[in-house]
Amino acid sequence: MKCLTAFLLCCLCATTQAEDVLHLYNWNNYISDETMARFQKECKCRVEQDFYSDNEELLAKLDAGAVGYDILVPTGYAVEALIKRHALAPLEKDRLPHFKNIKPEYLNTWYDPGNQYSVPYAYTVTLIGYNATKLRELGLPTDTWALIFEPKYLEKIKGKVSVLDSQRELFGAALKYLGYSVQSRNPAEWEKAKELIIRAKPYWATFSNSTYIKDLAIGNLWVAHGYSNDMFRAREDAKEAKRKFEIGFSTPKEGAVLAVDNWVLHKDGPRPDLARKFIDFMLDGKNAGDVSNLIGAGNPNAAAMPQINPLIGRDPSIFPTPDDFKRLEMLRDYDPKSRRTLSRMWTEIQVR
Repeated sequence: MKCLTAFLLCCLCATTQAEDVLHLYNWNNYISDETMARFQKECKCRVEQDFYSDNEELLAKLDAGAVGYDILVPTGYAVEALIKRHALAPLEKDRLPHFKNIKPEYLNTWYDPGNQYSVPYAYTVTLIGYNATKLRELGLPTDTWALIFEPKYLEKIKGKVSVLDSQRELFGAALKYLGYSVQSRNPAEWEKAKELIIRAKPYWATFSNSTYIKDLAIGNLWVAHGYSNDMFRAREDAKEAKRKFEIGFSTPKEGAVLAVDNWVLHKDGPRPDLARKFIDFMLDGKNAGDVSNLIGAGNPNAAAMPQINPLIGRDPSIFPTPDDFKRLEMLRDYDPKSRRTLSRMWTEIQVR
């Protein structure tokens, strides 16, 4: 009888431990190991992360029926799409005492009025990262999308350029270079952007959403179209490795995409209580500061600002100036017909 009782207690303990797992579906390299270790120690739980590298990948996986995730980290337009699909659970902000730390300008957004479903976590700019040493030698500009689209520049760096494997982001860069809005719904403007991309494609080494970080840091790439926090990581990695070149990154003068990424609760998440505890933990100023100090992302959390390294806080490619913000746009969700049209164009680009 004692053995049976001991066995049942062990089973009960194992079940309890198994339940204390938070399932997070996140971007690559978007929470530091240090931050995650602190949360796991505080909550006496374990966090399991799956990773995606594009909002379209996130949406497609959920549309295909993926379940079991407690928290997702979508960009604004993907939040909008998920709300339309009734895929999210309400935040219940009264259970998030640190929600007050979010800067007012990042609240009550167009994609989630009243913040019923989303908590801003971090923001990035999609820009150009580059080997500053090599580009100075070649006399190439670093402040324009022409660097990745114009053959007169690409001829000097052929095979050393990477662009994001993301239809929305790459079309966004092309549209901005052509003088259009990233929110364009005009198929004629999309067609011009598609032709610009196809013309430049033979000069590019790869379409990549993550490997460009390492390739830029070790010198395999000289130019990369990607996210500001990834360029920060490449720059720091090159410094730590004492490379004989310098990594830089800048926002093109034509403008770029601003992405505000958000914590949201999936409606079928098995641990909404633990998910809210995690979100509130990440809203604390010290923990929120890590996303800038350790990850290199912009920060919508007012309580985080005193915690941020001044060199990072003054970097306009991470924290854009007011004038820079005027040149930035967020992507918006498209209607089904527009999504099909853009996907067809993207397929054409891929096979050309």
